[in-house]
Amino acid sequence: MATPGSESIWLWLGTAGMTLGTLFFIARGWGVKDEKEQRFYIITIFITTIASAAYFSMATGFGLTQVEVGTQVLDIYWARYADWLFTTPLLLLDLALLAGANRNTIYTLVGLDVFMIGTGLAGAFASSAPARIAWWAISTVALLFLLYFLVEALSEAAKTQTESVRKLTNTLRNMIIVLWLAYPVVWILGTEGTVGFLPLYVETAAFMVLDLTAKVGFGVVLLRSHSILEEAGQTTPAAATAD
Repeated sequence: MATPGSESIWLWLGTAGMTLGTLFFIARGWGVKDEKEQRFYIITIFITTIASAAYFSMATGFGLTQVEVGTQVLDIYWARYADWLFTTPLLLLDLALLAGANRNTIYTLVGLDVFMIGTGLAGAFASSAPARIAWWAISTVALLFLLYFLVEALSEAAKTQTESVRKLTNTLRNMIIVLWLAYPVVWILGTEGTVGFLPLYVETAAFMVLDLTAKVGFGVVLLRSHSILEEAGQTTPAAATAD
């Protein structure tokens, strides 16, 4: 299936942006020797690599299908959900490792995230408008639980980190909160939510900008300081005394 021309430009821009981000992260992390720091580069590089492949598939028409909803035929970019299913847990893993979160916290975050994406995918393929909106509501509630847990758990975990690591954790956490809250708004107002207030090309452009900011932008902020990443996992003297 061919990608509609008006949306194609945004998908190719997304492909280029994710690819350039991947190359930038590879170049920046090339000489990193510290193993703890390397893991942040590895995770972040996989995030943008997966996203660039997903955008390429959408731009070339492979990641596109159609779903009949009543009298409407909706263009659904299923590759977008495949992207999110892999990249959003990796984003949370990056953030959780920076904050020094324990495994149970990571498992909970990833579980909520996968449930959120899975129910969103169900909404994208539902064949009636009420069912689509119901699945959207379920996915959005899961997102709210996820963000609440993100604030509570990571704030607690980051208390034992150095001040610079805490500040970076808070910055990235706030980025995720703001950006991720925008996704369900674009979805419900766009063609997939059947409201159609946002035409497909605007919806595609909005998702592309959000994706680039949430992945490449997130990575740039995370990896901008080698010294802060080296501090990740080091407890402050006060925390060590309390332990």
